[in-house]
Amino acid sequence: MKVYKITPEKLLFKTIFEIFKDDYKIELSEESKALITKCRVYLDQKIKNQDEPVYGINTGFGALYNKSISKEDLGKLQENLVKSHACGTGEEVPQEIVKMMILLKVKALSYGHSGVQLETVQRLVDFFNNDIIPVVYQQGSLGASGDLSPLAHMSLPLLGLGKVYYKGKKAETSEVLKEFGWEPIKLKSKEGLALLNGTQFMSAFGVAALLKVFRLSELADIIGAISLDAYDGRIEPFMDSLHQIRHHKGQIQTADRFRRILKGSSLIKRKKEHVQDPYSFRCIPQVHGASKDSVNYVASVFSNEINAVTDNPTIFPDEDIIVSGGNFHGQPLALALDNLAIAVAEWGNISERRTYQLLSGKRGLPPFLVANPGLNSGFMIPQYTSASIVSQNKQLCTPASVDSIESSQGQEDHVSMGANAATKAWKVVLNTEKILAIELFNAAQALEFRRPYKTSEYLEKFVAKYREKVPFVENDKIMHDEIIKSIEFLREVDYEAKDFLMEGI
Repeated sequence: MKVYKITPEKLLFKTIFEIFKDDYKIELSEESKALITKCRVYLDQKIKNQDEPVYGINTGFGALYNKSISKEDLGKLQENLVKSHACGTGEEVPQEIVKMMILLKVKALSYGHSGVQLETVQRLVDFFNNDIIPVVYQQGSLGASGDLSPLAHMSLPLLGLGKVYYKGKKAETSEVLKEFGWEPIKLKSKEGLALLNGTQFMSAFGVAALLKVFRLSELADIIGAISLDAYDGRIEPFMDSLHQIRHHKGQIQTADRFRRILKGSSLIKRKKEHVQDPYSFRCIPQVHGASKDSVNYVASVFSNEINAVTDNPTIFPDEDIIVSGGNFHGQPLALALDNLAIAVAEWGNISERRTYQLLSGKRGLPPFLVANPGLNSGFMIPQYTSASIVSQNKQLCTPASVDSIESSQGQEDHVSMGANAATKAWKVVLNTEKILAIELFNAAQALEFRRPYKTSEYLEKFVAKYREKVPFVENDKIMHDEIIKSIEFLREVDYEAKDFLMEGI
């Protein structure tokens, strides 16, 4: 059994990837336990020795901040907060992303600035380790006072309420707790706020998207290189000197990867009749590279966020300070998520254009890549599907971060809408994976019409793996099935290229 210890040390994307890929368990380090306990002891003493109002601890919430709460009702106040805020709707959050929300919430609480009981954090750890996954909904968060509604649904099972997935089935939390012999957590002062204030819904969607995007970035280059060779494209636009004089890191990196991927290709070396390629081929370094640079920016934002304290109020035991601030505000994430959606959508946008060019009947390729023309339509309609998805991505890329709707009687008068940015970005990432799969479907077909010429050894091996799942299309067949197999291939293939954007973050 592999175990990851949660400490104050930085949590890396690579570590998160490994935790989920290899089904790690997690546990709190002794250092983290001490920090959590120290903060809770400080808060208990503070409440015991003073009657002054402290927001959310002995007052109401939001616009009700001026309502004082008696000491005997402080726990009930927190329980009511969780129940009243569990008002999400829409589609359920994928279980893997809810599990990531739990991991990121435990990490945030482990710094000892939130005032929670050790018992509460440990129960979240237990949920993670036993794959007890709360039912959480995608709609309901403004991404401002944290992800209030989705985090409330995530927290309900701590109280023995709500529903969870366990052993692949949806069940009442109370029944699952009985199976483990666990009593519901009795929340103390501040704990409901600590659980609900925070950006773990936005962060979990963002991290899950980024982990997929790091892979898609590399696959977009590989698939684009197959298309370039299948289209009889030119290698000159990828020469290093051209990109060095523009200085953009992603552009330089992309051109370098194409030169390496295509090294040894007899197709790329052969004499060309044309002097220029369309932009969707010639400008791959500029377009793919710009998106890479954007993704790196987004990754840096999320690297900061998943290693941060984002609830409110924030407690500093050593300084004897409890401050009501705004670390729960999702604006940094909202802007980054909108950026991510646009960057990834552009990989899909240019990919669909390459697919379109491959079908055009130019440069010796048959129209629609039909092996046996006449009765067969060939690859005409998969391009329609790709174009449809590209259009949907454009609609999803309308930024959420520029929107704000006043809430809580004006107390929360500017919100980030980062939760909507998160769910939109996730859809764009999944859509772009489909678009790239369709390009591969077309490019591999086109490549066969270039025989006996071959592409590089690297790409020939890649295409050979693909052919084990998706054969050359001789006659019309149900293309949906081949597209689904192509998507599955992209998710499974080991392409032996490790230029991960996420190095060091």
